[in-house]
Amino acid sequence: MEERYDVIIIGGGPAGLAAAIYAGRAGRKTLMIEKGSFGGRINDPREIRNSPGVISDSGANLMQKFKAHAQSYATNVFKRTTVTGLEAREDGTLLVHTKRRGDFVGDCVILDTGTKPRVLGIPNEIELAGHGVAYCATCDAEFFRDKEIYVLGAGDQAIEESGYLTHFAKKVTVIVLHEKGHLDCNEMAAAEAYANPKIEFVWNTTLQEILGDEEVRGLILKNVVSGETREVKADGIFFFVGMVPQTEFVQEVVACDAKGYILVNEKKETSVPGIYAVGDCTQTFLRQVVTAAADGTIAATASERYCRERNQLKSILTPDSGRVAFLFYNPYESSQIEQVTQLEEALQDDYTVIRQDITRQTLLYQLLHMDGTLSSAMFEHGKLIKKNGKEAE
Repeated sequence: MEERYDVIIIGGGPAGLAAAIYAGRAGRKTLMIEKGSFGGRINDPREIRNSPGVISDSGANLMQKFKAHAQSYATNVFKRTTVTGLEAREDGTLLVHTKRRGDFVGDCVILDTGTKPRVLGIPNEIELAGHGVAYCATCDAEFFRDKEIYVLGAGDQAIEESGYLTHFAKKVTVIVLHEKGHLDCNEMAAAEAYANPKIEFVWNTTLQEILGDEEVRGLILKNVVSGETREVKADGIFFFVGMVPQTEFVQEVVACDAKGYILVNEKKETSVPGIYAVGDCTQTFLRQVVTAAADGTIAATASERYCRERNQLKSILTPDSGRVAFLFYNPYESSQIEQVTQLEEALQDDYTVIRQDITRQTLLYQLLHMDGTLSSAMFEHGKLIKKNGKEAE
């Protein structure tokens, strides 16, 4: 028998955990599925100083507080497994497939799948991953104690993590594509890196190949100005060259941009009713703990209203409901209030008339692809018969 929940949250990052907190507060039966560590990539930073109310804390400790808060609600259930698929069913429910825990059914789903490090496909990058090729300084720095390593990247993460790596490695060399003195990071991080005696830079340079059989022993570097290539000794290489969204299993389900980020509106709704997306897997301007948490609270609240509105529609549009007319209007347009009143009076002898304030009740309006704020839809015994006065197709 399928396990059914009011809401299923896929991914336990700060956005997903915030959504679980708000869903728990509302008493909704909630399932959170996480394949790795709750908190996601925010567990990596050793210090968080830009989360309101938190002067200084580690990312891992802050996420433990998020999780403890979410777990304090008895209606919240947490399972650790990998989600392999998501289906929208004809009855409006959503089916979530997992690798080891079977299938789960939700009235709505919130996606917080996050991102993962970008893989460039440089020769031997995949083959030597975990054997000198690394993507997380917090996870792997201790394995390079007293060794000479390289870092690929020039952004905030690359330069800041280079500084952290000097607490372990003997020497850290940063490979930079740009000309000398041009980094893509913030000025403070750059100044600290330039002042660190254990950090060196190679400018106008790209990584061509990673050398080694069972572990990294060297690199082939190319100067993009002269075209010259050279081999250098290296005990390891850290990649900090951006992230990609972990949305492979939903890209055929919801609309995504060319890079795979999920497209959402201001309510975090995707292209599929009942499916929401939050945090780093969405196309968003800023990726911070505070913005991710805001995403989660918005999605949890919006999904609750969606479920409530859908249940109301189900109770109204039944096979024995007779003739029902929905009138969609914007109450902030004074002329529409008068018009919808006149329309209601004209229809009330033949229909049960229900007004829909489209600033608050949007589900049916969206499902019917209504155009224009003052619109109407007529149903008979639960089936659409007219839309804006025209026979339904």
